[in-house]
Amino acid sequence: MTPEYRASLPDVQNGAVAEIQGAHVPIMQVGVSGFRLPLSYLTARCEKVTLETMVTGTVSLPAEQKGINMSRIMRAFYEFKDRVFTPQLLEEVLLRYKQELTSTRGRLRLEFNYPMLQPSLRSGLSGYQYYQVAYEGTICDLNWFRKFIHFDFVYSSACPCSAELTEHARDARHVYGIPHSQRSKARLSIEVQPGANVTIEDLHEHCLAALQTETQVLVRREDEQAFAELNGAFPKFVEDAARLLYERLDADRRLRDFQIVCAHLESLHSHDAVAVVCKGLPGGFDASFVNFSSLVC
Repeated sequence: MTPEYRASLPDVQNGAVAEIQGAHVPIMQVGVSGFRLPLSYLTARCEKVTLETMVTGTVSLPAEQKGINMSRIMRAFYEFKDRVFTPQLLEEVLLRYKQELTSTRGRLRLEFNYPMLQPSLRSGLSGYQYYQVAYEGTICDLNWFRKFIHFDFVYSSACPCSAELTEHARDARHVYGIPHSQRSKARLSIEVQPGANVTIEDLHEHCLAALQTETQVLVRREDEQAFAELNGAFPKFVEDAARLLYERLDADRRLRDFQIVCAHLESLHSHDAVAVVCKGLPGGFDASFVNFSSLVC
C-alpha cells in the first residue's frame, strides 16, 4: 500500500467533519484494556523470566477533541516489548504515550502471575506458588511520575474466638472440637518512593513475616502437621492481619504510601470478613474505593 493511498483514507476521528457527540467534557481515561503479550521481568536474583501479561493503557482526552487513535496505544507499547519491565520503565512508556497521542496525562497497568518456588515446611519438597501482581504507573501534565505495585498473598486464618471456644469445650465438657480456619487473601497496593526499588520478593517477605501462615503447594503428612501447628500458633482475626501487615509496611522507608485489603473467606459464615487500612498520604490511597469481590481466592 502506497503512502499516498494511506493518506487518502478517511479519518472520521480527526477530520474536519469529526463531530463530538454528547456533552463537551474532558475524559479522564480513554484507551485499551486487556491486550496480552509475553513480557520479561527480573527476579530479585537478577534472573529474567518471561510471563504472559495483560496490559491496560489509557490517556486523558480534552473536551474539544473527539477521540484518540486507539491503535497507537498498542503500537507504542509494542516498541518496548523486548525490554525487561520494571515499575520504573513505565515512565518511559507513558512519556511515549503522551507524545504519540498528544495527551496531558497517562496511566499504564501490567498484570501477570509471578512464580516463586516455595519449600515445604518439613518434608524437603518444593513447588511453584503463583502470585497475582500488577505494576502500575501514572503521569500528569507536569510529567510527575508515580509508580505502584499491587501484590496478592493467600494465607490461612484460624479464628482466635473459635480456638478458645474449642479449648473451653474440651476442658469444661470433654467434647472434641476443631477450631475453624479459612483461606484468606491480603492485597497490598504500594507506592514506591522516587528512586527506590522494591521487588516482588520484598513484598512476599513482608507478608510472610507478618502473617506466617501462607498456603502451601506440595505437602506430605509432616507438612500438613506443621501447617496445623502454624495455624495454632498464629490465630488471627481479619483486623489482626491488617494491622500486622501495616506494621511491616510502615517500617519500610522505600514505601511512600500503601493500602492493605484483607478478606477472610469464612468457613463459619456465608459471608466474608474484610478489613482495609491505608497509610493515607494526601493524593494517595483512599479506603473507600475497594472492590472486595475481586479478593475471592
